[in-house]
Amino acid sequence: MAEQHIQPKLVSMLKQEKIQLWNPPFTNTDTNEAGTAHLQELAVRYSKEVGFPLPDVEVALEDIRSQAVKRGESNKTYKETNIATLELMLPKEDNKRKHLIETKLDITTQDLIDRITGEFDLRHVMLIVKGKTLPHDKRLCELNVKNNSKIMIVKLCETELRNEMVAKEEKKRSDEESLQRTQKGFQILSERDGSEDPATTPFLEIADQKGNPIQIPPAEKKALILAMGFHEKGRALMKRKEYDMALGHLHLADEQFSKCGSALLNTVDNYAVLQLDIVWCYRALKALSCLDDGKQRLQKAEECFLKCYGEQQQRLQQIKGNTGGEEVLFLRLYLLQSLLAYLDHKNTQAVEKLRKAEDLYGHLCLDPEKMHQLMSMGFSEQDTRLGLRACRGNVDEAALHIIRRNSERNDIMQRERNKRKRRLEAIETLVEMGYSKKDAAKALHATNGDVDEAYRHLLDLYEAKKSDIQTKVDQREAVEAALRVVEGDVVQATQILLNNQGLLPPDLHSPSSPSSSSEEPSTSDSTASGSSSLDADLVNEVLEDIPRHEEDYLDVTLEEESELIAVLKSYLEKMLTSST
Repeated sequence: MAEQHIQPKLVSMLKQEKIQLWNPPFTNTDTNEAGTAHLQELAVRYSKEVGFPLPDVEVALEDIRSQAVKRGESNKTYKETNIATLELMLPKEDNKRKHLIETKLDITTQDLIDRITGEFDLRHVMLIVKGKTLPHDKRLCELNVKNNSKIMIVKLCETELRNEMVAKEEKKRSDEESLQRTQKGFQILSERDGSEDPATTPFLEIADQKGNPIQIPPAEKKALILAMGFHEKGRALMKRKEYDMALGHLHLADEQFSKCGSALLNTVDNYAVLQLDIVWCYRALKALSCLDDGKQRLQKAEECFLKCYGEQQQRLQQIKGNTGGEEVLFLRLYLLQSLLAYLDHKNTQAVEKLRKAEDLYGHLCLDPEKMHQLMSMGFSEQDTRLGLRACRGNVDEAALHIIRRNSERNDIMQRERNKRKRRLEAIETLVEMGYSKKDAAKALHATNGDVDEAYRHLLDLYEAKKSDIQTKVDQREAVEAALRVVEGDVVQATQILLNNQGLLPPDLHSPSSPSSSSEEPSTSDSTASGSSSLDADLVNEVLEDIPRHEEDYLDVTLEEESELIAVLKSYLEKMLTSST
């Protein structure tokens, strides 16, 4: 990791000291050659500060300097001629991997591939920018390729090319379909207002930290359900280490959260947890280009935790009676802050945050014997882990905590079952009066469950609908009759109806007018049935990724956290040793 991050770390140090390697004394402005003595002096100083070998620092600084010089030249060229300079990273076996190529950006990827294969004696290649393969049929400017973009060239044999293209297309199709199905499934759930049959239709409630439903305005509730849905899908993918796909879902969740009011986001910790998860994905994907975004997201997360939990987590203590479970969130926060501080050459801050993380890690690591003791009582592994952390390792308190939380959860579920049972009975009462289940459920929702009010509501709707239908039937029959009278002349039929307020005069009526009942049967019922079946499949699919336990997001094994702590310790210790 240290070798991989040497250039970003040196760039950060140069920025802090406001050193511009492309200017004197590090670069001769007449020849663009390096000022060797000054560059050597800087390399010696930086090598001691960061603990990297002097030759590596020298090479990295010269690379940064020459890139900056070339970037300046290419920027000037691009402004004057609209010709971009691209940096090509050729296959590893090439003696000189980096090459610059000048081109317009309105050409297709295939055009650039043809030029590269011709100039560098390559056959089958694909182009990758920022981890994404460039489609052959699109223009570079459409794919966010810009002046000074770095393009990786990957060489493929014919079989690999064929297999790679097929696999990429299949994965792209699968990923897009998965994303669309997830969006559609949660869209359906977000639009449900509780008016459907409670016995057969899943319905999501927004709940607090204890699982109690909370009331939210409809518009915000829809956005929040979509946000939480995408977040849960993203977390499920993170657990499977599919970080690239997870990140796409997490960004969609972030878009939906932005539609919620700040008052709501300040009362729930979901938004803060999402920011942590996004930066955790950046870490897993080694997305160094996202470092600045990561800093902003961690700041948002910290501010949101402060508002949700209170400065000393007193608000969380009042709500849940403990704060131990949420410490895993702060563990990740401190670790990510330490990592970003290290990469930004803020070594003191990096050490401070790592110490905080190590302290929390020590509290959160659980004694296997205590785990076994509680699990032998019949508690699940998840409940045991969460209980011990909530009670800071006290077995007796953890057992009581788990029992109490399970009891609270069962009470909430029982109240919800009773509520749904009462609604189902009310629906059946209205169905017995001749109304459909769907109309009955909607009427009950509109009247807050009052059966008498729902019945009057349905009567009013029925009369209004009956009148509307009769008007439409009368209008259609008038049009059909007018067209028959004038033997299909649309202009004459329209004029007759306009002159008679949309009606056909009695003297023009034909006694043999066919009844509207002779129309062909509607297929709307079968279409609706098919659509309903598809909706049910989509909903069931997305519900699989919603954890049954309300504190699932706090249940982590600490494996990844342990690895990151070890890595950060080794680099910071190396840095501190070299600076003494």
